[in-house]
Amino acid sequence: MLDYMIYLLAFAVGSILGLLYSYKQHGEPFVAVTELNIPALVISIIGWVLAFNSGNVILSAVGFFLGGFVMGERPGYGRKETAIGLVIAVIVYIILNSGMM
Repeated sequence: MLDYMIYLLAFAVGSILGLLYSYKQHGEPFVAVTELNIPALVISIIGWVLAFNSGNVILSAVGFFLGGFVMGERPGYGRKETAIGLVIAVIVYIILNSGMM
């Protein structure tokens, strides 16, 4: 039960920090950036893969923190990066748990 609380807190803190970072990064009042943000994409992939596949409480919490950081950005930012990171994390999970390795 404590594990889930740690994950929720890490995700919430990451979301808040992602929102603050996003407001500092983008001052425009609406979504004007349409290209893929490569640093956010890398953070998202690392975060979601760690969150779902690490098997360790600390590394999973770090993964949820990183995933929350990208997911918690201002509305319209980080949505593509989060979706790609989640898809890659699910693919890695399926590969690792299918017995192919």
